[in-house]
Amino acid sequence: MTGAASQAYGEAWYWDERYRKEPGPFDWYQKYPALAPLLRLYVRPHQRLLLVGCGNSVFGENMVQDGYQDVVNIDISSVVIEQMKKKYHDKPQLKYTKMDVRNMSDFESGSFDAVIDKGTLDSIMCGQNSQEHAAKMLGEVNRILNDKGVYIMITYGDPSYRLNLLKDLQFWTVKLHVIADRWERSSKKTWDLTEPLPLQDDSTSIINLLGPKPDVHYIYVCIKENDSARVDLKAEVNEQNYS
Repeated sequence: MTGAASQAYGEAWYWDERYRKEPGPFDWYQKYPALAPLLRLYVRPHQRLLLVGCGNSVFGENMVQDGYQDVVNIDISSVVIEQMKKKYHDKPQLKYTKMDVRNMSDFESGSFDAVIDKGTLDSIMCGQNSQEHAAKMLGEVNRILNDKGVYIMITYGDPSYRLNLLKDLQFWTVKLHVIADRWERSSKKTWDLTEPLPLQDDSTSIINLLGPKPDVHYIYVCIKENDSARVDLKAEVNEQNYS
């Protein structure tokens, strides 16, 4: 990947051109069967969920086949959204909308139970003004999630790159899971996908556990905290400070 290409990952024109040339289905990072056991822990079939940066993935189709009933998909590319609308016109459980994840104003606040992100934040982090755009995206994700809603991010970003970004916003409680980035690769150690790893503010604990440069995808499960509870806690702390 060239530097110019990576910087264009946040631009609609780049993806429009790519999907015109590569209309066939493609799943970034992980396919649904591999992630299904983890998703079932955090997302119920009747809940409303959003797949951001859906591209031409069959992930949403696989979720519907597995019993999920309301799967909304967004992508910045109008080309791929039109392709997917035509492909799934007969599946009312799947909805496709052109939208920039950094501005999801068409969605009401608190209108989703879960947001699933396979590489979308990673693509934004490859572009210019990455910190600013990442903060906008995460702020919008937090806004559209209801209380106790969950943001599930699959990424190559280890905790030293992603944990502070997620925790500094103080939106959610963060759990970390890992999965091998290629099923065919052998590993000296396998990890139970459904068991979160011990996650401390210091990312060295994960490095010590997994070793340097492990062949894994990191999965951050961010559970939105109740806004009113956070306000009550802040008020209680302030009262204790001034009493």
